[in-house]
This record gives sequence, structure tokens and C-alpha cells, in this order.
Amino acid sequence: MLQAYLRPDGRKGIRNVVVVAYLVECAHHVARQIVTRADDLDTHLIGFPGCYPNDYALTVMQALCAHPNVGGVLLVSLGCESFNRKALLDSARAAGRPAELLVIQQAGGTRSTIQAGLEAVARLRAAADQAPRAAMGLDELVIGTICGGSDGTSGVTANPAVGRCFDRLVEAGAACIFEETGELIGCEKIMASRAVTPELGAEIEACVEKAARYYTIMGFGSFAAGNADGGLTTQEEKSMGAYSKSGASPISGLIKPGDRPPGGGLYLLDVVPDGEPRFGFPNISDNTEAVELIACGAHMILFTTGRGSVVGSAISPVIKVCANPETYRRLSEDMDVDAGRILEGRSGVDEVGAEIFDLVVATAGGRRTASEDLGHQEFILTYKHFEPIGPACLPVRAA
Repeated sequence: MLQAYLRPDGRKGIRNVVVVAYLVECAHHVARQIVTRADDLDTHLIGFPGCYPNDYALTVMQALCAHPNVGGVLLVSLGCESFNRKALLDSARAAGRPAELLVIQQAGGTRSTIQAGLEAVARLRAAADQAPRAAMGLDELVIGTICGGSDGTSGVTANPAVGRCFDRLVEAGAACIFEETGELIGCEKIMASRAVTPELGAEIEACVEKAARYYTIMGFGSFAAGNADGGLTTQEEKSMGAYSKSGASPISGLIKPGDRPPGGGLYLLDVVPDGEPRFGFPNISDNTEAVELIACGAHMILFTTGRGSVVGSAISPVIKVCANPETYRRLSEDMDVDAGRILEGRSGVDEVGAEIFDLVVATAGGRRTASEDLGHQEFILTYKHFEPIGPACLPVRAA
């Protein structure tokens, strides 16, 4: 059994992070200075830059501030932005997280707010360190996966190896989430055939069709120049590679950012905004998608890359699985798993999948990933819009 941090709301975390969250870009510098001067690898910066209110941003921030890996929350507001700071503060406290609020316009400006913030972080860290430890089973884990910087090796090495790992985790009762619906165009009928109900299958097809419409109208998709340079030739080819991360388990549900899986199983996260495409609503950022997975409760992220993405994330550790053996040799310090050895005949997909599974367990037990050791704590939150999911999306919960 793993040892986890037991939160007052009953959830269990594998890290004990204090988050400092800015609520408008005008407060970003002050919040960043607080985190930098705190000089603590487990104090992380998150935030929303916009001044205009956005329900999606509030939902995601509420989910993050109540995430099981979070042990304390400091909100940094300028004072005149439209973000609902009271709702965020109240929700964090309702989840049992020690939480404080600083308003720069009331605290006396930059220097005084930074000093007050450092004092607040010290209090929050002391409170977080009092969190009791409790046993945690694999069936209590939530694991997300994304791919970034994909090339022609991704779909034959790292991605299917993650799929094998997912199958083992699902069998053990964990909740596993795959996403990037814009990178699953062409795979919708295959995924629908794996849905636990026909109604869920229809929802999956509809969400991928929405992604195709969205990208057609916006005039761009998830197929980047770097993907082509790496040997991928079509969106469908890239989609099949991305799809292989899902493994072979039945798909138990379809969720949207901020929704939590109701239990163990495999879930698809729809990350393409609902409604008409709008300026400022693109969906091609790996770190935005990592944040959305974490907002769904992911304790950690399995990130596959062929070209060599080096990012991590705030709040939840990122395990980097490198698909290309040449990339691994160049960037080995940023990678956790060399899946490229499959291509060179030095290992098989099942063996690498087992290695990833063991690393998931070790990371849940406290082992630091490469991105954590290097200090990667990337975070992006932008404007989006989502409608609530319908009952057909979570037949497990409906049952």
C-alpha cells in the first residue's frame, strides 16, 4: 500500500503542494515573486491572466485549489478584476484546505504584498505539513496522459506502452484519463465501439465531430510543423498514435475539464470548447491540457514525446516517456522512460509498459520525476466555454 496525504474532504494526495494563485495578470508578478522567494520546490505558482470573468476558469481553479495534491492555498488578487475571489476562497476552505487571500490594492502594493505573501506561505506550509498520512491503494489513483512533440516513433513505442500501463492500472481499479479529442479525429468510431453503452458511444462520436468542426472553422488543427518534420504525414496517422495511449480497456465515460471520474475505469476527456469557435479559445497547448487533466483529479500525468518536449506541470508530477531513441540520447536528463528502445529491438511494448506502471507506483510513493527535479512547474489557463455533460456520458455514475 502507498502512503498518501489524507485531506479533510477524504481525498488522498501523493504530493503536499502549497499553491500561490494569481487571479489576474496584474497580480502575476507579485505572486511569482512570492513563490520564487519562498524557495520551496513544493510551493507552486498557478493563475488566470484574464480580467473578464469566465465560468470555465473559475471551475478549473476551484478544482485545482481542492486537488488532493494541494495542502494549502494563497490567492493573490489585484482587487479590481472580475474573478470571483470569494467563491474560490470559500470553495478551497470548504474542501478543508488552509487558504488565505491577499489583495494588492489593500495590502500596500508590490513590496508589502510580497512580504505578506511570504509570511502567508510559511503559515500554509506549516499547516500542510500537519496533514496526516494514510494508506492508499492503486484503486484510489487518478492518472492522466497526453502526448506532445510527437513524431513517427510515438505511435509505435511510447504511446502503445502507455496504453499497456493504462490497461494494468484499470485492471487494478484506478481511474485513467486520456484526452486530446482534436487529436483523435478519425478514431471516433473505434472509440465508440469500446464504450460501455451505445449512448456513451454516440456521445464520443459527437465530441470528436465537434473537434473536427472547431478546427475546420478556426483554420488550424493539432497537426504541427514539427510533427511533419518528425515523419508524421496526416492527421489520421497522428490520431491513431494518440489513440494508442488509451490501451484496450472499455471506455467507462466521457468527461469535461473539472469533472471527476466517479470510479475506476478508462475515461475520455473532451478538451475542445463547446459552442461556436471564438477568438482566444484555441486548444493546442500541452500544458493547458495537463492542467485540465489535473482539474479532473489526476494525481500524475504520463507525457509521451518523440521530438522531445521537456515541460512538467504545477501540482501533479509528470512522467516523461520518450518515444524516439535518438531524442532520448540527446535529452535523457529530461526523460523518465526510454521507450525508444522498442524501435531498436532492445525491449518490447509490454516490458516498457510494465516499467511505466512500476514508475507510476514509485512516483505515487514519493519518487521525484525528472521534470520535478529540474523544477518544471509550467501552468497555462485560458478562456474556454463548456456545457455540462449529460447522463449518457457517465453511465457508471448513472447506474
